[in-house]
Amino acid sequence: MKLKTEKEIYFMLIIDNDGDYIIPVSKEKKEITDFSDFQIENKNIEKLISLLKETKEDDFFVGWGEEKKELYFEQVSEIAEYLKNIENFVDENFNKILWSFEENNLKLILEEEKEEKLSSKLILNNKYSDFKILNEHLIFRKGIMYVFEELFLDTSLLDDLNIDIDKNDIEVFLSLANNYVNDIEINYLDYKIEKKSELKGIPQLVIDKISQDNSLYLKINILYSSISDEFIRKNNLEEIIIINNLEKKISKCKVNLDEINEFIDEVIKIIVKHQKNLGIRYGYFLDEDNLLIIQEKLAKEFVKKDLLQLAGKYKVVGTDKLKKYSIKVAKPKLVGKLKHSIDFLEGELELEIGEEKFSIADILSTLKKDSYIVLGDGTNAIINKKYIEKLEKVFKIDENKKVKISFFDLPIVDEMINDKILKTEINKRKDFFLGINNLESKKIRLPKINATLRKYQEYGCKWLAYLIKNNLGGCLADDMGLGKTLQAIVLINKIHMRPNKRTLVVMPKSLVYNWESEIKKFSSNLNTGIYYGSNRNLEEIMDSEVILTTYGTIRNDIEKLKKIKFDLVILDESQNIKNINAQTTKAVMLLNSKNRIALSGTPVENNLGELYSLFRFLNPSMFGTAEEFNRFYATPIHRDNDQEAINELRKKIYPFILRRIKKEVLKDLPDKIEKVVYIGMNPSQKKYYEERRMYYYNMVHENIKTNGFNKSQFYILQALNELRQITSCPEIKNSSIVSSKKIVVIENIIEAVKNNHKVLVFANYINSIEGICKELEKNEIKYLSMTGATKDRHILVDKFQTDSKYKVFVMTLKTGGVGLNLTAADTIFIYDPWWNKTVENQAVDRAYRLGQDRTVFSYKMILKDTIEEKILKLQETKTQLVESLISDEGAAVKSLNEEDIEFILGS
Repeated sequence: MKLKTEKEIYFMLIIDNDGDYIIPVSKEKKEITDFSDFQIENKNIEKLISLLKETKEDDFFVGWGEEKKELYFEQVSEIAEYLKNIENFVDENFNKILWSFEENNLKLILEEEKEEKLSSKLILNNKYSDFKILNEHLIFRKGIMYVFEELFLDTSLLDDLNIDIDKNDIEVFLSLANNYVNDIEINYLDYKIEKKSELKGIPQLVIDKISQDNSLYLKINILYSSISDEFIRKNNLEEIIIINNLEKKISKCKVNLDEINEFIDEVIKIIVKHQKNLGIRYGYFLDEDNLLIIQEKLAKEFVKKDLLQLAGKYKVVGTDKLKKYSIKVAKPKLVGKLKHSIDFLEGELELEIGEEKFSIADILSTLKKDSYIVLGDGTNAIINKKYIEKLEKVFKIDENKKVKISFFDLPIVDEMINDKILKTEINKRKDFFLGINNLESKKIRLPKINATLRKYQEYGCKWLAYLIKNNLGGCLADDMGLGKTLQAIVLINKIHMRPNKRTLVVMPKSLVYNWESEIKKFSSNLNTGIYYGSNRNLEEIMDSEVILTTYGTIRNDIEKLKKIKFDLVILDESQNIKNINAQTTKAVMLLNSKNRIALSGTPVENNLGELYSLFRFLNPSMFGTAEEFNRFYATPIHRDNDQEAINELRKKIYPFILRRIKKEVLKDLPDKIEKVVYIGMNPSQKKYYEERRMYYYNMVHENIKTNGFNKSQFYILQALNELRQITSCPEIKNSSIVSSKKIVVIENIIEAVKNNHKVLVFANYINSIEGICKELEKNEIKYLSMTGATKDRHILVDKFQTDSKYKVFVMTLKTGGVGLNLTAADTIFIYDPWWNKTVENQAVDRAYRLGQDRTVFSYKMILKDTIEEKILKLQETKTQLVESLISDEGAAVKSLNEEDIEFILGS
C-alpha cells in the first residue's frame, strides 16, 4: 500500500468561543486522527503531530469545554515554532496563513470622549483594532499571524484595555496596561513619554475610625501621585505610569516600596515613646496591612502632640473623625481691609476661626511649631495644610504684621476669600484679568501693515497690545508657522505710532536676516538697524527705531546696552534664556525696558525652572525668588505631581501666555502656507563661499570672453552646481566647515517634533540628507530616509503614515516628487531648493493632497547673500525663464543671458 505524503495534511486554525486551536485535516476538511498512512519527513510536522497525540491522550491538555481536548495556543507555546516551518498552515477556508515577524507593535491609544471620560483602544501595527490575541507571542488578523517576543504578560486581561475610563483613573489604568503588555506604546493627546529612574512617594496617614472603645484606627500607606503602595503590591507592578498635565508628559517610574517601612518605624517610635511615658504596657497593634490600632489614652497623647505635626511631612486624611478627641478641622475666613498700591493690595487681614480672630502672622508662626491652633474652649483646630501653604505663598508680612498681596496672585486669592467687603476691594483690582476674557469684543486700534491679519492673529495683536497698555509682559507661544513674527511687527508698529520710540529685538543669529526681511516686507516704514557681527558699531545704529541683535551680542555687550532705555524688548526663541544661571540669561535680565515680550513655540522644554526664568524676564515680581518658586511649585509638581499646585500655576500664568496650535485655528487658515526662511552664513562658510564664487566668476567670464556665451554653458552649469553644494553641504568640499543651514533646519525640526508635528525634508544632495540624518540621530529623533537608490519605498511610506514614532522623513526632491502619499506630515522644509518651482510644488503636494486634514506649512530655506537668494529673485521676475533653468539638473542653461550670469555670480 502506497503511503500518503505529508503535503496532504493541512493544519487548520480554528477560532471559536472556547479558544484558538489547531486540528489536522484532509483536503476534504475531515479531521485526521490516524497518521500511520502518511509518510512524514518534515521534523516540524512530526513534532506537531506528536503534540496533537499527547493532547488527545494526556489529561494535562484539557480544553476549556468539558469534552474537548484540543491543541490550544494558550496552553502550548511551541505550536508556533513548528507551524512557522510548515507549508500547509491554513484558516477554516483553506487560505494559507502568512507570518509577520519584523517590527510588529501594539499601541494603546487614549482619546477624549467627554469632559471627564476617555476611550482606550489597542491598535496593532498602527492600523488595526480587529485582531485576535492567541497567546503571549501571537496575534492573528485576516490570514496573517503576527509574532512578538514575549509581548504579553497576561492575555486574559487584555480585553479590559478596550474600554471607556474616567480621567481620574488614568494613572491606575495605564499602570495596569503597562504591566499587561511589555514595552507598550502609549498614545495620549500630544503627551511625551519619558522614563524616570525612581519616584518618591508621599506618606499618608488615614484616620480610618475611632471605635466604640475610643481606640484610634490609623492606616499608614504611600501615595505615588494617585496610586497607592497597596495597589502596586496587589497587582505586582514593577513600574507605574504618572501623568504630568502641566508639562504634558507621561512618565514610566520605578518605585521603592521599602520606603513605607521607614514611615512605619517613625510613627511606631513616637508611639513607643508616649507608651513609656504613660507607663502603658500594651498600647498598640500593627497588622500585616499596616493598620495601626492605638488604645484611647495613648492615641489622645499621640494625636495631641504629634499627629498634627506629622501633617507637615505626611498627608493626613480623615481628620473629621477626631471630634471625639476635641479636635476639629477649621475652615478659616479671611476678614479685614485692604488698600491699593501700584503692584500690591496691602492692609490688615485676620483669620476668623469660629468666633475668634487671629493675625495671619501669628497663625503662620504658631503652625510652624505645633501644626494646630488652640481655641478658647480648649479645642485643637486643624487648618488644611494646603490652605496654610497658600497663606505663605500669597501673603507677604511686614514688620508691623501688615500683609501685602501681589497683583499676580489675585486669581489664587479669589477662591480663598468669602468675605464680601474684601471681595469688593479685590474685584476693583481684577479689571485686568476680566479684560483678558473680553479681548475678542474689545476695540483696540491696530496699525496698518502690508498684510491682512487672520482672525487669530488679530486677537494675538490685541492681546499683546493689552499687556503693553497695562505695563505687563507676556509670551506669545503660538505653534510654529502661525505668524508670531508678524504679530510682533504689528505690536512694534503700534508702539512706534508715537515718535521717538526704540525697540530691541533679540534672537538667535540664524534669524537676524529673516527678521530684517519680514520687517521690510510687512512694514518698510520702520527704520531698522542690525547690531551684530565683528564690525558692529552701537553709535551707527542708535538712530534706528528697531534694532535687531543676537543673544551672543547681548551677552558680550551688556555693559553698553544696559545703559540704553528701550520702550520694548522682544525676545524671539525665548527658550534661549531658559537657564536662570546662564550668562546670556543674566545679561538679558539687565536690559532696561519699559515693556517686555517673548516669542517662542516651546517656552518650556524640560522643566519648570525654564518657566521661572522666562517670567523673571517678563514680570520680575511674579514668582519671587527661585527658592520660593521651587518650594511652592517646581518641587511639588516634579516630585509629587501635585495637581493642586499644577492648577494654581496654570491660573497664575494663564493671562500671560498665549498659545494656539495649528489644528485649533485650522478653520481660519488657508490650506497651504509657504514661507521663505533666510539664514545667515557663519564666517567660515561665508569666507569659503566668497572664494569659490570669485573663482567661478572669473573662470566663467574668461571662457565667455574666449569662446563666447553659448560655448561656455558647461562652465556656467559647473559654477552653479558647486556654489549650490557649498550653500547646502559645504562639508563635502571642506570638512572643517559646518553648514549654517543644517543647524537652522535641525532647530526647526526639533521645535516641530516637540509640538507633535510630522516633518518632511526635501534635499537635492545625498550628502545633505546624510548630514541631516546624523543630526537627527544625535537629537534622538526617529526618522526615515529615502533616495533614488531606495527599494520598497511603499514600506517606508506606510511606516511614516501609520507609525507615530517616526517623526521625520528625509528624501531627495526627485524621489519625493512623484506618486507618494505623505499626508501624515503637515510641516515641510525645502532644504536646498530646486529652481524649477513646479518640481517643488509636486514635492509639497505629497502632503498637501486628498486625505490631509490639517494646514500644510512649507518652508523654503534660503542662505542669504548666496546663489540661492539670487535665483529666488530671478524666480520672482523671470518665472518662465527659471522654470526651464535647471529643470533636469543637467539641462543646458540656454535661457540665461550674460546679464543673468553677471547677476547670479556677481557680488
